[in-house]
Amino acid sequence: MYATGYCPSNADGSKRPCPRGYGALIGTATLCSLLEIGLSFTRPKLLKKLFPPLVTGPTVALIGISLIESAFKNWAGGSGECSERPTSGPYVLCPAVGAPHALPWGSAEFIGLGFSVFATIILCERFGSSIMKSCAVVIGLLVGCIIAAATGYFSSAGINAAPAASFIWVKTFPLTVYGPIILPLLAVYIVLMMEAIGDISATCDVSRLSVQGSLFDTRIQGGVLADGLNGLLAGLCTITPMSTFAQNNGVIALTRCANRKAGYACCFFLLIMGIFSKFAAALVAIPSAVLGGMTTFLFSAVAISGIRIISTIHFSRRNRFILTAAMSLGFGATLVPTWFTYVFTYNGGNKAKQGFFNAIELVCETGFALTAFVSIFLNLILPEEIEDEDARSFTAEEREREDYRKEGSGSEEGDVEKMGRGEGVAK
Repeated sequence: MYATGYCPSNADGSKRPCPRGYGALIGTATLCSLLEIGLSFTRPKLLKKLFPPLVTGPTVALIGISLIESAFKNWAGGSGECSERPTSGPYVLCPAVGAPHALPWGSAEFIGLGFSVFATIILCERFGSSIMKSCAVVIGLLVGCIIAAATGYFSSAGINAAPAASFIWVKTFPLTVYGPIILPLLAVYIVLMMEAIGDISATCDVSRLSVQGSLFDTRIQGGVLADGLNGLLAGLCTITPMSTFAQNNGVIALTRCANRKAGYACCFFLLIMGIFSKFAAALVAIPSAVLGGMTTFLFSAVAISGIRIISTIHFSRRNRFILTAAMSLGFGATLVPTWFTYVFTYNGGNKAKQGFFNAIELVCETGFALTAFVSIFLNLILPEEIEDEDARSFTAEEREREDYRKEGSGSEEGDVEKMGRGEGVAK
């Protein structure tokens, strides 16, 4: 928007505030959310065909794996600019120069602080009572916060600066539609829909609910509809599109609590913390290393849920091929996210064309989205191999037992034949 002059800049090239540009962003995002809302009304049979466990499993696994990167960076001090360890500027130290107990990214103090949370979760699982095992994540977070407070990592500046109460529409923006970002935002909502389907599948898995069948298809439809409506309401509430919170699957897996009433209670507390800003500011003040030690565990649980969904698939040659092709690209895009950045070199004035290229680049640089698209495509075009489904598979041990049984039966038949010819020896 600044490059096209839609947003103003100073004479020296520095960017000026652009409420008009932000209004165009959230207005266009609100319009594009109708795509996801419309897709939620497709037939369950079509959704099941497009998003079987062969698609949702690797997608969930890649979501968890991609999130672990940010969690690990937070564990080492922060996932922002300080993680690059610049030699000058306000982010030479984490979280920033002037913050309490600021240190270079990756310092031993940050690693130890995050490890205190991680180790507490493990100790609760090993030695704790049933209630401690269910609350292991919360206990680990509390232990990390206590240690951080005792060693001077907390800052009250954000809490003091936060207003006592706030609400939406206190600050409004002119909602408009900006054409060049329509295609990229449509791609964003398709990615959000796939992420929602993957997260809902993981939630069903960790909640010990079926990830197949008509009831599961209904949950997928409702979840996609809710995700689209959240994007619509987000724009009207002056914020960018919302995404499902994959960490909740890790919380369910560790606490073993999948009761909806717990979810309703969480919604209530989120509303309270959203209105009374002091509560939200207190949570934001938690050091990144403490959160990193906790979220690393939670994000890993999300990845394990994806592996669990993959384990329900029949490992025919076709399915192995689809998983290999899809996850190879997904792993590559997750490890090297800039691999597709320099493919398109278009610099013309056609903004719609540029937006189309940006949408392709967004998908190709998002590991779980690329995995989802490739697995959907291959699952639709590759025919089923019926002979693989009917063929019996053997482990090495089972094969050895089968060969031994055949050898034993063969020797017994030989003895019977000898006895018939009078060659047997009575003992």
